[in-house]
Amino acid sequence: MRSALAALAKNITPPNLSIMQDEGWSVARVRTELLSGLTVALALVPEAVAFAFVAGVHPLVGLYAAFLVGLITALIGGRPGMISGATGALAVVMVALVAEHGVEYLFATVVLMGILQVIAGVMQWGKFIRLVPHPVMLGFVNGLAIVIFLAQMTQFKVPGSVENTGHGMSGGEWLAGPQLMTMLGLVALTMAIIWVMPRITKVIPAPLAGIGIVAVLVIALGLDVPRVGDMASIEGGLPLFHIPMVPLNWETFQIILPYAVILAAIGLIESLLTLNLVGEITGKRGGASQECIAQGTANVVTGFFGGMGGCAMIGQSMINVKSGGRTRIAGVFAALCLLLFIVAASPLIEQIPLAALVGVMFMVVIGTFAWNSLKIMRKVPLTDAFVIVLVTVVTVMTDLAIAVVVGVIVSALAYAWGNATRITATTRESVTDKGAKVYEIQGPLFFGSSDGFVELFDVQNDPESVIVDFAKSRVADQSALQAIEAMAGKYEAAGKKLTLRHLSRDCHQLLTRAGHLVIDSDDDPDYQVAADYSVRTGILGGH
Repeated sequence: MRSALAALAKNITPPNLSIMQDEGWSVARVRTELLSGLTVALALVPEAVAFAFVAGVHPLVGLYAAFLVGLITALIGGRPGMISGATGALAVVMVALVAEHGVEYLFATVVLMGILQVIAGVMQWGKFIRLVPHPVMLGFVNGLAIVIFLAQMTQFKVPGSVENTGHGMSGGEWLAGPQLMTMLGLVALTMAIIWVMPRITKVIPAPLAGIGIVAVLVIALGLDVPRVGDMASIEGGLPLFHIPMVPLNWETFQIILPYAVILAAIGLIESLLTLNLVGEITGKRGGASQECIAQGTANVVTGFFGGMGGCAMIGQSMINVKSGGRTRIAGVFAALCLLLFIVAASPLIEQIPLAALVGVMFMVVIGTFAWNSLKIMRKVPLTDAFVIVLVTVVTVMTDLAIAVVVGVIVSALAYAWGNATRITATTRESVTDKGAKVYEIQGPLFFGSSDGFVELFDVQNDPESVIVDFAKSRVADQSALQAIEAMAGKYEAAGKKLTLRHLSRDCHQLLTRAGHLVIDSDDDPDYQVAADYSVRTGILGGH
């Protein structure tokens, strides 16, 4: 046990938890971080309230989650600049649990979800996010941009008319007449300000300027448009420690475990993909395992303080990054501002028009969507183009976790099929063994190409000695071992000898471990000596 823990500790590198990372302290940098954090906090309010409604819980449950998850991940997360909080991807999973068992079971589920995420981080499973192909990443970005856009449509409905059916938000009466036109005009004005502002000054983040100018205009003119307070009151106190009131028994565990696993998976996938996206924009890479631990810790704490849990938010992360946020200060300040809104500034924040926040999110959608993916559709392989579209559609229709898994599986199958068709062989007479025939194999030998490998040989017409040269090939899996044994068996039945040559180190280890090789000479799998190996048949039991 001690040796296992020691090995695990050796693999864990100390995280970089410095506040400024490598940005350096300056008045301009701190001002940018604080203003960026304030902008994010303002955009977080309606999102947290809306996702709380989706999950079927009180708005403060969403706001507390946004504060706690945002604060903890900002302090110890893997990539400064990322913003975390209550998200729609998690809310749509939570709604069924809350409707059937109540909010206390949700809190217990969030705690278990966090524990699973911490385990994933400690085991360094976050590194597997690198297996997500670029087409899947493009589909993820495009799908999430569409989801963010569609989520804003609720703001164009009469406040209070949207109902929670137990499967999400639906119904509602659309705004009409002058109120709708005013709303659209203010959204367009906000977007115009955000577009123009960087050309005038970069001292104030463009989204913050858009929100501020439109809010002042609406309040001064008394325009009749929906405001944050029309969604719900955000007034409340400090989050209090609260142990979930659920029976501590096996039945409870069976209820919450499936939800916790799904929520943990969705949360980590969205967080790690957002981490990669923020890393590409800022030119810096973050620690995937550290982010898993941060997300898990945040959710455990949130579950004990009456929050609905959360994960990285691509929309708010884009607002932060585009506003200049690059350090932990922006995320921490955003969380603290959100708490201030709840405790002391709710009357003021509730007067902010939803149109201004919708305008900000529309600009986020425009900036997030990978427009270049539309241009490259005809230039990339057809399979990659299909994966981009597939992941986008599945993200919109179901959820992110399913979309990413589907995209990875399709990409892997396409890759396997492509390699399965590439295995070929050239034949020649052996120079060192007179009368022997050499098959030079080209392409990987694995489950997809094993049948094609068998078809390369002409057992009946081959000479007494046949050499299979793997200098340009690799033996990958059990199917490959089975194919080699099958060919050796055919030659053995025909009274002929099959030997293997030029095995790479990994192929040699695989074949030796399976017991296939009969070692007659010193081994040098690095091609300095062309050692030959006979094949021991019957290891895998024929069929």
